[in-house]
This record gives sequence, C-alpha cells and structure tokens, in this order.
Amino acid sequence: MFSGLHDIDWSSMEHAYGSADEVPALLRALRSSDAEERRKALGRFHGAVHHQGDVYPCTTASLPFLFELADDVTTPDRADIVELLVSIGSEALGRCDGPYGASEAHVEAVAAMRSRAETLIRFAGDPDVRVRRAVIPGLGSFIDDVDRASTVLRDRLSAEPGIVEQLLVTEAMAAMALRLPERAEAQAMAWFAELAADRAVAPQIRLAAVVQRARCGPDRIGDDTIAAAIGLLREMDDAAVPPEAWSDPPRPPGPAGSNDGAPPQIVAAFEDLERRSRVHSPTTDLLRTFHRTLAARVPQRTALLAEQLRSHDAGSRLDAIRISAELMKSWRGDHTRLVTLVAGHLNASHHQVAAEAAAALNACHAIAEPAREALAAHVAAQYATYGPDVWLTPQVHLRRSHQEAVQALACLGDERAVPSILTALDSGNDAWRAVQVAGALPQAADQLVPRLCDHLRSLDLTQSLWEMSARSDLAALTALGDGSAIGVIIETLATAVAHELWSVACSALKALRAFGPSAAPALQTIRSLITASDPQVHPAAVAALWAVTGDPDEVMQPLLDLLGGSSPFRIKEAAAVLAEIGPPAQGVLPRLRDLLTHSDEWVRVPCATALWDIGGDAESPAVLDTLLQAWEQNSATADLVVACLDRMGPAARPALPQLRSELRHPQRRGRYNSIDNDEKLQEISRTLIERLTAD
Repeated sequence: MFSGLHDIDWSSMEHAYGSADEVPALLRALRSSDAEERRKALGRFHGAVHHQGDVYPCTTASLPFLFELADDVTTPDRADIVELLVSIGSEALGRCDGPYGASEAHVEAVAAMRSRAETLIRFAGDPDVRVRRAVIPGLGSFIDDVDRASTVLRDRLSAEPGIVEQLLVTEAMAAMALRLPERAEAQAMAWFAELAADRAVAPQIRLAAVVQRARCGPDRIGDDTIAAAIGLLREMDDAAVPPEAWSDPPRPPGPAGSNDGAPPQIVAAFEDLERRSRVHSPTTDLLRTFHRTLAARVPQRTALLAEQLRSHDAGSRLDAIRISAELMKSWRGDHTRLVTLVAGHLNASHHQVAAEAAAALNACHAIAEPAREALAAHVAAQYATYGPDVWLTPQVHLRRSHQEAVQALACLGDERAVPSILTALDSGNDAWRAVQVAGALPQAADQLVPRLCDHLRSLDLTQSLWEMSARSDLAALTALGDGSAIGVIIETLATAVAHELWSVACSALKALRAFGPSAAPALQTIRSLITASDPQVHPAAVAALWAVTGDPDEVMQPLLDLLGGSSPFRIKEAAAVLAEIGPPAQGVLPRLRDLLTHSDEWVRVPCATALWDIGGDAESPAVLDTLLQAWEQNSATADLVVACLDRMGPAARPALPQLRSELRHPQRRGRYNSIDNDEKLQEISRTLIERLTAD
C-alpha cells in the first residue's frame, strides 16, 4: 500500500499551516489500529490539508492514496475516508464552476475524481451503509455518462432501505441535472414527476421529488408546488421516522478541559456552532434546500414553515424554528406571523424546543415586538415553577430557554427582564449574558450601573481572557449613560493602558467620549494617548478629547495628521470627528475633497459625510455623487449613506431613485446585513422618501 508515496516531494508543497511534509504520516495514521490516532489524523487532515474546504496541490496529490485506503475493506473507518474524498472533489468542483476561478489543483482534483467513477459506483453498493451514504452525493458530481449515472441512481433508490440514503439519491440526481442540464435535466425532471405522483413511494421521497424538481426548475414553481409540499408534510407527520432509523450514533466528546482559558463568549459561540450543525429530522436538509430555492418568496416560505412548526415531532419543530430564524435574519418582509408562530413554542413541553424558540426570538429581537407578551409570560411561568433563581438552574435546556428569553425581553426594553439580569450580575453566573443586554434597560439604571461597575472592577485585566467582558461592561455603561460610572471607566482605562490591553482602552475611550464634558477628570490620560502607537487607540483618544473639551483648536492638528496618513481606518475615524466639529473645521475641506477619489469606499463615505457637515449646500453635488456611487458599489455602506442623506434635507432629493430601489431589495442589507441595521435602514429610507416627495 501507498506505492509511490515517498516519490512525491511533499516538502515542496504547502497546506493551510505551512509545509505539507506531514501528509505521508497523516495518510499512514488514517490506517492505524489505534482509534484515537485515526481521529487525530483525520482532524488534522481536515484542518490543514483540506482547511475549510480548501484544495491545495498537496490535497490533490493525496487523492490516489485516499482512494487506496477507501478501496481496502480492512481499512478502519472507511466511510470517513470516502466522505473526505467526496468533500475534496465537491469543493474543487464548486470552484471550477464558480465565479472566482479555479487553480490547477482544483481542476486536477475534479479530474482525479472523475477518473475513479467506477470506484465510486462500486462504493455505492458497499455493505457498509455509512460508506454508501458518504459516496452517493459524488455519483451526481463525478460521473459524466448521464445514462450510466441515471441508471445507477435509480437502482440505488430501489436498493436502499434507509430514508437518508434515498434522499441523497434524489439530491444526486438533481445535482447531475444542474451540472449537465442539456443532457440530464429532461430525464431527471421526468423521474421526479413520476416519483412525486407515486403514492406507493414514501412521503419523504415524494417530498424530495417535489423539492428537487423545484430546485432544477425554480421558474416553474407555483402555488401547486407549495400546496403539494404542505400536503406531503402532513402525510409525513403521520409516518414519522424514528431517530434511530436515520441518525448516526453520537461521536465521542473531545478531550475535557479543551475550553480552559477561553473567554466565555468564545466558548458559547463554539457551542452554538456545534448546536447548529445538528439536525433532528431526516428531511431537515431537504427542507433547507427547498427554502433556499424559494429564496425571496417569503409568504410561501412562511406558509411552509407554519406547517413545519405544526409537526407532531419535536425534532422537526426544533429544526423548523432554526429555519424560521434563518429566514427572518436573511430576508425582508412582514414576519409578524412567523414571529408569533415561533413564540407559540416557548411553552413547548420539550425544554430544548422552548430554548430554540427563545434563541430565535433573541436573535431576531429587532422585529420581535409581536412576541413581547409571550416572552414575558414564559419568563413569569419559569419563575413560578422553578423559583426566582431559574437563571442559575443546572438543567441545560431550561437554563438556555430562560436566559435567551430574558435577553430577548431586555432587548425590547422590557423591565420584566430586570430581576434575572440582577440575579446574573449578583451571582456572577453567566453574568456576561446579562451584561450584553443591560444597556437596553435605562429605566433600571439605578440598579444596573452599580452592579456593572462592580463587575467591571472584579475583572482581572492582567489576563486577556477578560478583555471581551470588560468591553461589554463598558458598552453597557455607555448605553445607560449614568455619570456615576465615569470613575470606574477612568480606572479601567488606566489599567488597560498599563497592561497594553488596547481593545479595552479603545472601549473606555469610546465610553468617555459618550459622557462628553462630564469626563473631564480623564483629560490627562486622554491627552497622553494622543500619541499612542496603537492604530486604534490614537484616533479614539482624539475623538474623546474633542467630545470632552469641545475645543476644535486642540484636536485639529492631530486630526489633520490622521487625515494625511495612509491608514483607511484612521482617515475614517478622523472624518467622523470632523463631521461632529462641523463648520469650524473649514480648513480641512480641500483634503476631504481630495479623499473623495480614494480607492476605499469606507474612506470616501465618511469623508463625503464630513464634507457635507462642514461645508453644507455648496458641497452637495460632490457629496451626493460620492455617497450614491459608494452605496451602489457596496450595499454595506447604506447605513452611513442614508444617515447623511437624512441630514441633508431637500439637497438629498436626487437620491430618491436609489432610496426607492433600496426598498425593493428582498434581502437584508446594510452593515453586516443584520436585522437591526437593515430595519433602521428601511425605516430611514421610507421616512426620507416621504419627506422628500412631500416638500
């Protein structure tokens, strides 16, 4: 085995983390009799040689040896090897067919996979169901003989006893039809129509036929397509597939203590990623495919989700809640019905389902107003059943359900969230979650601010572990705006500077900036940071100095220095301060005009905004031209652009066509494509259109 392995100059190639000279050892370890050694080797291969789906020359060079491993029935964990092979080939094929171009390694990887078509077909008949499951997606991607592939897939559908494998067969047929439409689409579409109409076929497979047919012909989707899918969902509900019939056995957990030393926010983020990778129904991926195909058809997708959310199966409902959140976070529209439907699951008998509903509403809190009373009732019922300290409960799903609901309620500014927020801050148990939302509760500032100050003081800022928590505390204190916090903010700034925790120093400076003249006791420290070497601290200190002193003369030279530099970030930050200074900054107008031709739109937009705020109507033609071009080039700038247009008044009238165009976009837009930013973007755009057309 592995003939020719050492004839390859592996050291001349690289993977994600450097030299690929470890690849031979990894390949040999994949055949080890030691399960832990195999696990580590497979993880390293995925993490370095096939890092995040990348295909390097060393990845392609390893394919013959991976096929050799997979083809040997004595190789342990063959299914994992086959899955790796199909993943490498699929990622390479995606690059070859995608808009970003393919490297020689991608092209060679696809060719290598296609040259092994007969091997893949043989794997599809393997006695091990996991091997068959791993290879079936490759049948639609790497067999160019359409008639041969079609025959193999039809035969596999008849031969496979499992729902998951049957669903993969229909997906592979659709993949082939999409890849080779002139040769494969007609017979694939005919087969899907035949399957969908055959009542002897399981409803899950008939649903797959409806979905894959829609995927291959999205322009032919009609109301009858949605009605057929909903009917099949109802039929499936009466014939649910038990988890043991389709799910893989759970993988062994990783080594204990692997999260030691990581900030709790990072640990929680990875837990959330792992949670989202799980599915609880064999048709979840299929339904996700259907939703991606339906795309902007929000009313039809909502009708489909309404049916999914009515399922008798708790796992199907849980997955439907996640898909609902994905829809609301990605697409515009009136989501009142969907928010209400999700809120209806807060009182589910399964705590895991209730937790997922609360998490979805928290993630979509900007549009969660219709769920306010349901969230409050859910929190109140938990207090009544489990006591006032339910925030601290050791029951994982109950704890998550309560904390997510409290966070969502707090984001709505509802004081009924306050008791649990106080419990978290007093106990220190998951206090970081409470801190994240405390700033949305100004009516409770008298109770929150002292606790936030104590929490901030308790953090050991000699350890970078607590940087994120300190920044969150500072952000919450900034939002609450209570001057009694200024002292602890100044202390935190001094500590951060002493330990060179520059991200914390920036957050402290931002907080002091928000307090303005009240932060005068911090002036000595602020002035000392004007010359800081850190690229972010320097502009943050200048901005804070302006906000505290209100003296343009003191900050003008530092601002000019920032504006004259080459760093886009520093230029942007300087422009933002100059916009606040306004007409007294007339002397910088020539430099701002020059920067309107900068290659980076994140420089052009702030400079155009500053140009308007300083120069007014005389600058409006150049300002409008710059803003609208940047907006067209990068929709993420929309929030900044529209905020400036809002200040420009009647001078913004030429932007009306673009404002109307913005509201016609079906997907979320603006900075980070987040719900919060997008909802504000839409609101300001509508207000502007109304105002500009009324004048």
